[in-house]
Formats: sequence, structure tokens, C-alpha cells
Amino acid sequence: MAGPPAPPVTQQVGSARGCGQPPEPGELREAARCRVVDADGRSVPFKALYGEQKAIVVFVRNFLCYTCKEYVEDLAKVPKAFLQEANVRLVVIGQSSYHHIKPFCSLTGYTHEMYVDPQREIYKTLGMKRGEGNNVSVRSPHVKSNTLLGSIRSTWRAMTGPAFDFQGDPAQQGGALILGPGNEVHFLHLDKNRLDHVPINTVLQLAGVKTVNFTNKPQIVHI
Repeated sequence: MAGPPAPPVTQQVGSARGCGQPPEPGELREAARCRVVDADGRSVPFKALYGEQKAIVVFVRNFLCYTCKEYVEDLAKVPKAFLQEANVRLVVIGQSSYHHIKPFCSLTGYTHEMYVDPQREIYKTLGMKRGEGNNVSVRSPHVKSNTLLGSIRSTWRAMTGPAFDFQGDPAQQGGALILGPGNEVHFLHLDKNRLDHVPINTVLQLAGVKTVNFTNKPQIVHI
């Protein structure tokens, strides 16, 4: 259900660029030409995801990462009706083989759009970092597991999967953007570490989409 409006955002969420600065025009043009792959192995240019319509694009670390799993589980709670009303697409991009998309969607309950960038070309072009930052105080509001339990679960999923792999570079960090239509860059956040997720309601609000109650607690409506 719709939650109360997210707090107003007075500045960009911090990024590896220092001040949340959008990509340079050349960087975005280069990224736009890169291709992403869907769950059936079909490739499309990255720009096809936002060229004609505003899009929230979330890059995740890898599909085995427990923080990514729990973040995407909350992205799955965004109603399609909210996105359609705002004329906004919601897209998740990973960096594994496309064969992992359907199992990850099934695991997380995510039914919006998902693609992969197997060679991490877009990750690199947009400046997404590798390795963990030093800011250990960062805490994602969407991650419920502690580090030990989450890591154990990730390792178990790797060991029990059809092929033992990490479903992407385990050192790669992700990020979130609001793009389009055309070459418009409305927002950029580059994760410093695995817990440095931008709150989903912040991104929804900036994209003009209704916010969501992620607490599962009933909302009190004053009349």
C-alpha cells in the first residue's frame, strides 16, 4: 500500500564521484551503446531501457549477494500500478550470465524488468567501484540479515546452485540512476559498499512515483 511521502531530498545521495554528479555526456553516450541481456538471452541497447520513457535503473552487485537479494525483495513490492500511473519503468541490472535472471526473480518475487551486463561494461563506464569502502556505519534500510547470517546464506546458495559460481564479480559494487526520456540524468547514486543502498522510497519520490510502505505495518490515515 502507499506509505507516507518520503522526506524531501535536499541533495544528491553521496557517490564515488563526490557530489552525486551525473555522468559526463560522453560517458552516458558510451554506456547507451552497450548492450544488456534479458532472461531469454536477447540483447538490447542500454538506451532502449530509458530512451522513450523515464526509468529507475538499479545496478546490483551480484545475484548471490544477500544484501542485493533483500533489496530486490523490497523492489518487488513496488506495485506495477504505481509505475504505470507515473509512466516510469523499474529496471534491475546484474552482472552475471542471463541464465541466473529467472531463478533470481523467482527467489525474490521480483516481476519487473531485469537484465544483465555480463562484461560489466556499463558498470565500468558509469564509474561504479570495485571493493568495499571504509564507511562501515552505512546501513541499508532494506537489509534485514546480519553480515554473518547473510554471508552463510549466500555461500550456501552458491554451493547448492546448478553451477558453483558467484553469479558476478563479488567485488563489484552497484548503484541507482533515474534516466530518460532521452539523455536526461535526474539522479545518480554509486554504492560505496554492499550496504550503501539508496532508500527505495527516495528514488520513487524523485521519479514521481508513489512511495511504498515497506514495514508491513498498517498505516493510520487521519481524516
